[in-house]
Amino acid sequence: MKFRYLLLTFTLAWAVHPGARAASEDTWKDISNVGVISLIGTALIMPATREDWEGLRQAAYSIGSATAAAQIGKALVHEERPNNKDNNSFPSGHTANAFASATTLHRRYGWEIGLPAYAMATLTGVARERAREHHWYDVVAGAAIGGVSGWFFTDAFNDKVRLTPWVDSTGAGVAVSMRW
Repeated sequence: MKFRYLLLTFTLAWAVHPGARAASEDTWKDISNVGVISLIGTALIMPATREDWEGLRQAAYSIGSATAAAQIGKALVHEERPNNKDNNSFPSGHTANAFASATTLHRRYGWEIGLPAYAMATLTGVARERAREHHWYDVVAGAAIGGVSGWFFTDAFNDKVRLTPWVDSTGAGVAVSMRW
C-alpha cells in the first residue's frame, strides 16, 4: 500500500520537476501551483481512501492553521514582492501549505510518504522564489509555519486500534476494535 503512494508521489514530482531552468517566471509559478495542489490533495485524499477520518481531520487542521497563519502574517507584515505586484510577500502561503501537507503526511504515515512529500514541498518553495513571487526569507518563514502546523496537529497513524462511533434507534456508543 505504501509503495503505491510512494510511486504516485514520485510520479507527480517527476511530472512537475523542471529541467535545469524553467522557461519563464510563469513556468515556475505553474510548478509551485501544481506542487501545492498536489500536496494538499494527497494530504486530504490519502486518509479518506484509508477511511482514516482522524487523519483527514488532522490534515484539515494543519493546512487550515497554516493558511490562517500565513494570511495573518501577510496582513501584519507589508513586504513588497520581488515582482513589485503587491505587499503580500511575507510569508509564502504556498510554501506554508506545502510544508503543512508534507509534515502531516510524514507524521501520520511515516518517512516513506514524508520524504517525497518534503521534496515536493521544497520544490514548491524554490519555485515561488524563482517565480519572483517571494524572497527567500518569505519561503523559509512559510516552511517554518507549515512545519510547525503539521507537527502540532498530526499524530502517527495507528491501525491496530480503531474507534467507530455508532447510532441506532436504541442508543449510541463507540465500538472499539483491536488488531494484533
